[in-house]
Amino acid sequence: MNILVLNCGSSSIKFAVYGMDDSSRLIWGQIEAPGTARGRFSAQTADEQFAFDVASSSYSAAIQTICAFLDKHRFGPGSIEAIGHRVVHAGEHYSESVIINDDVIAAIKACCSLAPLHNPINLKGILQSMAHYPGITQVAVFDTAFHQSIPKPAFMYAIPTWLYEQQGIRRYGFHGTSHRYVAQEAAALLRKPLDQLDLITAHLGNGCSATAVKKGESVDTSMGLTPLDGLVMGTRSGSVDPGLHAFLADTLDWDVEKTTTILNTESGLLGLSGTSQDMRELTRAAEAGDQDAALAIEVFCYRLARELCALAMPLGRLDALVFTGGIGENSRLVRAKTLGHLGLLGLHINPQANDQNGRSTGGRISDQSEPVALVIPTNEELLIATDALRLKRQLEHFPG
Repeated sequence: MNILVLNCGSSSIKFAVYGMDDSSRLIWGQIEAPGTARGRFSAQTADEQFAFDVASSSYSAAIQTICAFLDKHRFGPGSIEAIGHRVVHAGEHYSESVIINDDVIAAIKACCSLAPLHNPINLKGILQSMAHYPGITQVAVFDTAFHQSIPKPAFMYAIPTWLYEQQGIRRYGFHGTSHRYVAQEAAALLRKPLDQLDLITAHLGNGCSATAVKKGESVDTSMGLTPLDGLVMGTRSGSVDPGLHAFLADTLDWDVEKTTTILNTESGLLGLSGTSQDMRELTRAAEAGDQDAALAIEVFCYRLARELCALAMPLGRLDALVFTGGIGENSRLVRAKTLGHLGLLGLHINPQANDQNGRSTGGRISDQSEPVALVIPTNEELLIATDALRLKRQLEHFPG
């Protein structure tokens, strides 16, 4: 069973083929800046690496480049059993992964207004792969699905109810695949059933979100209607006063589009530091005496810690805090500063374990046995492949 995973993002298209007999990656890679004259393709197997420039005339042409590469390296239509697609937004349509049909495509299209930077290109990936791999089972794995278990008092905004009923304006949450994966891994590390654990998972990368996972279900999360809400991120502001748009319209004559663009692409770590959105670069700059870089890190960690304390409320108790994502897995400084704010939750860092990213301690980076702070590498692609295989087998056993 070879499963292809396709993750179509605005700045890159990532792909991987998994051999599901042992869940091994057989080939994987990405195209950066797809559909532009500066596109760059890279891929690797266990034995080989590939890299070349890709000047694509369109996003769809970039996907075709990936398909042609896979054909050449024995992963064409005849050797792929199913394809799993990461899709950002499903609104309230789906609470789990589904086999793609006309109804699913229509639902993804209906949510394009909720995720205009993501759903349209997710659709391009689906339609392109359906054309290249005709007759092969295609599965959609939604970022929002895991959070559909959040209760109404947690997902409703205090706005006129008709805006929710007619426009679907509510807290949806994102990064659901990552939060679900690391919650499962935390249960395995702690050797306890997931349905007996209360966890907070923190996915920290260029995009950041945190989720309260109670007995295996998401009960609250930091992102909202869009991925702009919540924590400080690489270029995204996270939560700001909703009156900011009106204030900037009055004082600077900015329209909604300009302010929204600033909040999405010029804020966060980049806006605070004035130099970079990369936590690695900011850490080096702060160590060299850059005060703006140091402030950006402090704000990031303070806001993160405040959100984590808030997410402990619906849990009632806490078994573990999980750090994941590029920053969560690798930034010793961010974890140390964040845990330094969390004595109220009974979390205290083990500096030696933290310096090793928890590698020699089974992921544990805290002193106490309970609650415990863990570092767990995320693997969204593997979870997507696993869902695709499961639904493929269900279809075979229960056709139609």
